[in-house]
Amino acid sequence: MSESDFVCTLDTCPIEYGYVNYQPNVAGNLFFMALYGVLLLAQLALGIINRTWSFTIAIIPGLILEILGYLGRYFLHDNPFSFNNFLLYLICLTIAPAFFTAAIYLCLARIIIVHEGEDISRLRPRTYTIIFICCDLISLILQAAGGAVTSIAEEVSLRDTGVNVMIAGLAFQVVSLALFMALSLEFAYSAWRRSRNPAAAADKEGTYANVRESLKWKLFLVGLAVATITIFVRSFFRVFELKGGFDSRLANDEVALMILESGMVAIACICLTVLHPGVAMGRAWGRIKLSTSRRDA
Repeated sequence: MSESDFVCTLDTCPIEYGYVNYQPNVAGNLFFMALYGVLLLAQLALGIINRTWSFTIAIIPGLILEILGYLGRYFLHDNPFSFNNFLLYLICLTIAPAFFTAAIYLCLARIIIVHEGEDISRLRPRTYTIIFICCDLISLILQAAGGAVTSIAEEVSLRDTGVNVMIAGLAFQVVSLALFMALSLEFAYSAWRRSRNPAAAADKEGTYANVRESLKWKLFLVGLAVATITIFVRSFFRVFELKGGFDSRLANDEVALMILESGMVAIACICLTVLHPGVAMGRAWGRIKLSTSRRDA
């Protein structure tokens, strides 16, 4: 804990001495804490009902971290000079979306199988999962390691090193998401082209025809796309925010943060909850066996 935690208060020090140069909005941060609390309960219920265990295990830690991050911002309102409160906000809100991207990555392989598309996908269904979950782990480890270095560093130079490691993790997340979106679009285009061929489409009337033709499934795909794009936008924003340093104008622009961090992640989590894969697939999520080999066309 730094000396400013013991000495500075809003009555004795100017706000510019704080770790954020403003007092975070109480109502806004309480709103997001409550929102993620509701989404956490909803995800637990949906996961248990639909037995989407892997998806639920991926997303729950992220929701908990979001709650803790906004709790840190809530505390910063009364004490923007607290390094501990600042770290709670910084680390939790920085790494939380890595868990949401993990949940998103788990969906692509199942989408391919539901669309009977093993023969038209560039990679095997399970290979997509392995590659992108590994990418997500690398991103998470870099961000967590950077946060750990920042939290224990006593010298400014070492803190800057920690922040740079966090930026590297975020940048890796941006690249991974971009690749994921490109491969997803490629598969979507291939599936669309096949659907325009009546003979090929009729040949693929398989086990999951009723699932993929349902409105719930189509809404789930839209929700997944929106969630992916919003987290991509958010990660891009955080790279530039952290790159500018904690004293930069962008790092101290609460409106920008509420829109490009809070808003984007909230939209993603709402989509992943309201348009939950378990609702779209029922208990087929757990019955789908992810293969590392393609089926014959």
